Amino acid sequence: MAKERFEKPTGTQDVLPGAVERWQFVEEKARDLCRRFNYREIRTPMFEHTELFERGVGETTDIVEGEMYTFKDKGDRDLALRPEGTAGVVRAYVQNKLYGEPDVSKLYYIGPMFRYERPQAGRYRQFHQFGVEAFGAVDPAIDAEVVSLGYQFCKDLGLSGVRVEINSVGNIPSRAAYREKLLGFLRPMKDSLCSDCQRRMERNPLRVLDCKIDQAKFVDAPSILDSLDEECTVHFAKVRAHLDAMGVDYSVNTRLVRGLDYYTHTAFEYKAAGIGSIDTVGGGGRYNGLVAEIGGPDQPGVGLGIGLERIQLILENQKVELDAPKPLDVYLIALGEEAEAEITKQLFILRSQGFSAERDYLGRKMKAQMKSADRMSARYTAILGEEELQRGEIALKSMATGEQRTVKLEDLGEVLAEQA
Repeated sequence: MAKERFEKPTGTQDVLPGAVERWQFVEEKARDLCRRFNYREIRTPMFEHTELFERGVGETTDIVEGEMYTFKDKGDRDLALRPEGTAGVVRAYVQNKLYGEPDVSKLYYIGPMFRYERPQAGRYRQFHQFGVEAFGAVDPAIDAEVVSLGYQFCKDLGLSGVRVEINSVGNIPSRAAYREKLLGFLRPMKDSLCSDCQRRMERNPLRVLDCKIDQAKFVDAPSILDSLDEECTVHFAKVRAHLDAMGVDYSVNTRLVRGLDYYTHTAFEYKAAGIGSIDTVGGGGRYNGLVAEIGGPDQPGVGLGIGLERIQLILENQKVELDAPKPLDVYLIALGEEAEAEITKQLFILRSQGFSAERDYLGRKMKAQMKSADRMSARYTAILGEEELQRGEIALKSMATGEQRTVKLEDLGEVLAEQA
């Protein structure tokens, strides 16, 4: 009877050697960028209480209404795999009283998120995000900093054609005024809109503008910028002035509202061509009421999230050259049983000294081992026979030039360091 063959769940992927190096490249760029911008890493649980996302993300969002992976644990608690990063970071910020720090709390995260949606190019049910969150400042300069960080991330990766779109979604009074204007525009066309838009109209009409199906029908929709009060107008103008000063290439999109309920003032997205019908790489915005909504003090916040699967897709499509992986420092070859024992010892010594080193474990002949060293792009092979062992020496061969010399066993690490 044939054994059952297991396959990965729909909407997930295996990242194998050869591809994982691209992920490491992206993650290293993100970490270095955050070091330069003075953001510190935070790691939160991959699952939280479901109510956190209902309150933090918004009950009228697509995420909460149908995309979350929810379950009950053995204690009958309602839990959910995190569908996005901000709510969990805000919860950690509140629970651990990071608001007591004297400076702005600037945090970043890299990790998996989970949403049950139709898989497509660059979109998976388990996906990964790089995100940053900054708490404690209402200064428009921090909005601009967060926007510029994501923009610089794309530049550091060598991506081309990535553009920034920004908008202001105002404050609560501004949105209330805009809501009435927008409903006046939408109601006459209600019957021609998709079912999602019809459902959203009365509950959260701004979300209608986020629809990908009916976008062409909203070209003449009233602009939210015309409904902003003086505070919101001044804030948005200052954000734009800071972005202009930094040389960030952006455009204003008055229909950009983002898919989450918590945004106030600044909202933005990063767009890129060549990744399918959904061209958004990531985005974010300001969320001045979210910390209080989740039980903390009334602290302002602003953040972004960038989908790393989509970044990988662009890297591949644009054929971006990555940093070359470091070659293996040395491949050790033993000829004879006594030499085998010494090679095992030398292998551990070299690795403890910081060198990358390998040996054969398949009992292959010397010629096959040399081929293995070549496949691993080893800089050197170190060959130990019985005679060399008696003299306390080892033959060191350069794989690039073929040059070979004999060195003392105790000097092998020092010689390799000199040749680095």
